[in-house]
Amino acid sequence: MAKENKTKLEANSVAAFLAEVEPAGRAQEGQVLADLFKRVSGQEPVMWGPSIIGFGTYHYQYESGHEGDSPRVAFSPRKAKLVCYLKIDSTGAGTLLARLGKHGTGKGCLYINKLSDIDLGVLEELVADSYQAMAEAYPN
Repeated sequence: MAKENKTKLEANSVAAFLAEVEPAGRAQEGQVLADLFKRVSGQEPVMWGPSIIGFGTYHYQYESGHEGDSPRVAFSPRKAKLVCYLKIDSTGAGTLLARLGKHGTGKGCLYINKLSDIDLGVLEELVADSYQAMAEAYPN
């Protein structure tokens, strides 16, 4: 039997989720990111699972047969760090990451301690680059 995806589209309110994020400063940063991601993607924010705010969607299927849906770009205002789910291995991402400011990366993740550590204009370019790369990779 196929394993069910943990992160799936939810009907929960993004505004209600952000209102409960702690500490309050992290909630404010979450709203800044929600506005930025919405502006760049042209998509309304929606909840994916209990704590991820996503924009746009794509369908994937692996050779193993496992398939599912995910947001094209997303973020989560976690207590320790802001986590942006982006295609950071795209062609344009490397030079943008070099200009971003203080951050960390993981596979498909950009970790930011606080928004004041980075250049928001560069983050906007990264989100746009990632959204475009995902649209090209998954045109569905």
